[in-house]
Amino acid sequence: MITNEVRCKTMLNPSKLAVYCINPYVGCQHACPYCYANPLTRRFSRHSEQWGGFVDVKINAPEVLRKEVSSRKKGQVFISSLTDAYQPLEKKYELTRKLLGILLESQFPVCIQTKSSLVARDVDLLKKFNEREVGFTITTLDESVRRNFEPLSSPVKERLEALKLLQENGIRTYIFIGPVLPHLTDRDLGELVKTASELKVDYLWFDKLNLKPGVWESMQKVLQNSYPELLPVWREIFFSKNDYYEKLKERAIRLCKERNVRYRFCY
Repeated sequence: MITNEVRCKTMLNPSKLAVYCINPYVGCQHACPYCYANPLTRRFSRHSEQWGGFVDVKINAPEVLRKEVSSRKKGQVFISSLTDAYQPLEKKYELTRKLLGILLESQFPVCIQTKSSLVARDVDLLKKFNEREVGFTITTLDESVRRNFEPLSSPVKERLEALKLLQENGIRTYIFIGPVLPHLTDRDLGELVKTASELKVDYLWFDKLNLKPGVWESMQKVLQNSYPELLPVWREIFFSKNDYYEKLKERAIRLCKERNVRYRFCY
């Protein structure tokens, strides 16, 4: 993987997910083939390497953020809209931890979404925020599926252990079941909802797979290599009129109501 240390001009950027978003890195080692950030990031960063093959590290991010928080109106900050702020390189650079420390000084509310158990490292900072929540993306409980679609992310068991630790420290949490991978995620749906209920997460968030340019090609490769029987099924779901996601939504709502778990949908 190619790692570049770069300098950025801004850190607090407007977002549809919150008032602001922060991305300490450009690119992501997790290399998930379904990631909507893949084509977008490669376009604006002008990287030609495959997704997961490059990461730009914004080494001056703390300096830039410190200047911005002093002049910006306070608002919720979503961390990790186009990258995972806790990807493996964070162990070395600790950019996310430094940025959290700066946001804490001014009590900017934060929302973090990640596939990494490394976020548990920062529980000491997170519990000092007046408003904070952490979400873990969990698309499956099956480790073989996880390895195929989220190759360098934390094992699901580690994510759930980190989530439990955050909950025990009074930090608001959620599980993001997204994207729902047809006939893979839904195998675990009942158990996922049960797990959310047992861990007492604040809510579940569901999303479908969005085929941004280039995403289908990446997903098709995974299916061909590991789930060839699902290839025609996925083509039917995504390239013709199909009610798969609507039926799944009905099932998810029913399961959540049975377990008294709050839920949201992105679609």
